[in-house]
Amino acid sequence: MTSPTQEAARAATKNQRSGLLRQITFLGLSLFVLGAGLPVFVGAHAWILALRWSGLAAIAASGWRRSLTYWIFFSMLLGAEIGLDGPRLAEHLRVLSDIFLRLIKVIVAPLILGTLITGIAGHGNLRSVGRIGLKSLIYFEAVTTIALFIGVAAIDISRAGVGVSFAGSSLSATVLAAAPMRWDDFVLHIFPENIAKSIAENQILQVAVFGVIFGFALARVSEAKRKPMLNFCESLTETMFAFTNLVMYFAPFGVGAAMAYTVGHLGISVLLPLLKLVLTGYAALIIFLAIVLLPIAVLARLPLRRFLRAVAEPATIAFATSTSEAALPRAMEEMEAFGVPRRIVAFVIPAGYGFNLDGSTLYLAVAALFVGQVAGIRMSLTEQLFMVFALMLMSKGIAGVPRATLVVLMGAAATFHLPTEPIFIILGIDALMDMARTAVNVTGNCLASAVIARWEGELAPARQGAE
Repeated sequence: MTSPTQEAARAATKNQRSGLLRQITFLGLSLFVLGAGLPVFVGAHAWILALRWSGLAAIAASGWRRSLTYWIFFSMLLGAEIGLDGPRLAEHLRVLSDIFLRLIKVIVAPLILGTLITGIAGHGNLRSVGRIGLKSLIYFEAVTTIALFIGVAAIDISRAGVGVSFAGSSLSATVLAAAPMRWDDFVLHIFPENIAKSIAENQILQVAVFGVIFGFALARVSEAKRKPMLNFCESLTETMFAFTNLVMYFAPFGVGAAMAYTVGHLGISVLLPLLKLVLTGYAALIIFLAIVLLPIAVLARLPLRRFLRAVAEPATIAFATSTSEAALPRAMEEMEAFGVPRRIVAFVIPAGYGFNLDGSTLYLAVAALFVGQVAGIRMSLTEQLFMVFALMLMSKGIAGVPRATLVVLMGAAATFHLPTEPIFIILGIDALMDMARTAVNVTGNCLASAVIARWEGELAPARQGAE
């Protein structure tokens, strides 16, 4: 046995090592940021390139025994550097991100079905499921409405579209016109006509609706016939969580490749004319996080530090891949470890992918009014709010589809007689904006599940080992 003195010495050594690693990480990050900013003032030089790579080497060296989130963050920086230094290599690396996305997509439908069916049929109290659904919808619509107002205020203050020229844009051929989606089309689209087709097309809402109805039906059959199906669904759920853990080991490679492709494909020059729009969008999203989601978490009495640790990895994956779907399995697993009951996680997060797209809703408000400003169209506040509320309805169910907001904007242009040429400009920076709004979507849905669990009085302490 070791003595208390030896244990204290080991703890002190461990703390010193951790402190040294944090210092090396900070030094590496500082070198990388410095190397990224200097070219703006002094131009590109070989020594600046060496500075950035030295920073990356320091970050990697200090990552010994660090978490998967740390390595995903490092891979984002490495991917951005590869995209800048070797665009052709970055183009070929896209296959790694596509492999990662495919592995994630194959998880989504079985995981949602397994968790929903066991959560509903195994719970017994079907009335509480309806109560959770009603509370979720109230929460979703309240938060997304606030997001709309923040988006409108941000673009009205910055006026990012005023003075932007779109004449002769070379991007116009890449956007396809889309018919506006009516509310009855959206409602019909929620319900599956063929569950195999819904799974194949990754229609999250349709899979969730099937799972809910199947769960209710299973709860109505006899115990003898219900138990085998419940056991199968419970086994399926646990297996898919284990599947997720295996796939996550590949996440740094997929995320880094996605970042490399994005930077290498777009370059930096495309951002300069639209920098004001990019800053407006990011500022609005940060404000939304600070004055809406953070106070909600405080009012719900959530342990903030533990919650931030829980959402860090799903949000990072969403940011780098630009698709909420890629983060869904990990988000569900992390929120269950956070203390949200599985039946609430299984219901709220998939439903949020259709009804609680906070980041996308906010960005749609910014982008739609940007189009009007570029075209020189003056709209009253009432007209602006009417248009963005219509956009909110049109946008339901677009999670999991990278840059689907552009299709929604094209539909809005047809509905409200806006010119389409300004939308073509947004293509140049939409990939960068998509990363931020998708991360906010995932964070918002994770928070929603925790808030609903607290509202129901069922938020449990962290699962053992979750810390």
